[in-house]
Amino acid sequence: MKIYSVLNPCFRPYGRVLEGYDTAPLLEAMGKIDLPERGKTYQPGIASLENTAIYRELGERVYGGMPIQLGMCWGRNTRLDCLEYHRDSEVNIGTGDFILLLARMEDVDPDFKLDTGRVVAFRVPAGVPVEIYSTTLHYAPCHTDEKEGFRVAVALPRGTNTYKPAFDPRCPEDRLLRARNKWLIAHPEAPEAAAGAFVGLTGENIDIKTEVQ
Repeated sequence: MKIYSVLNPCFRPYGRVLEGYDTAPLLEAMGKIDLPERGKTYQPGIASLENTAIYRELGERVYGGMPIQLGMCWGRNTRLDCLEYHRDSEVNIGTGDFILLLARMEDVDPDFKLDTGRVVAFRVPAGVPVEIYSTTLHYAPCHTDEKEGFRVAVALPRGTNTYKPAFDPRCPEDRLLRARNKWLIAHPEAPEAAAGAFVGLTGENIDIKTEVQ
């Protein structure tokens, strides 16, 4: 699978690189959090990350003063498994290079099915903040080095990816809601599918293991 840089113009429909941020203190705080022994994990908000200056700056400059959370996804991963979306942009910043597997909402059919052949891979340089648009489907980052794994900060409006609101589904999209502000489409081979997530990804469950070390 070809992996493009987020600095390539082909990234523009999916998101943008953010400029004018000092990410060093955030990266230092992220580096103090140990990797899990296997797999990956995610925490919506982490106090040590929210104590860095960039937390306030992202809330003011990217989210226009909205309350946000700054957490992290970290571990090791090379598989697509699922794609999710929110009603707003997500900001990612990695301690090392990492890869995002992305798709566009316009490629999702009315039944919320998506052919994984529409997924594009992008490499994000270490320390570079990227905004992933709300119209871009994404999921867990992939590492570029299995030994090093990945640590990727995740900024979102506060409350995202926490408890799922309780309501009676009234439209097809309601089947996708897995947590607060989190709509998810799973591949049939994904653990999330076995846990009851909506299955809508067709084609290969992309694995970039052969493209990375």
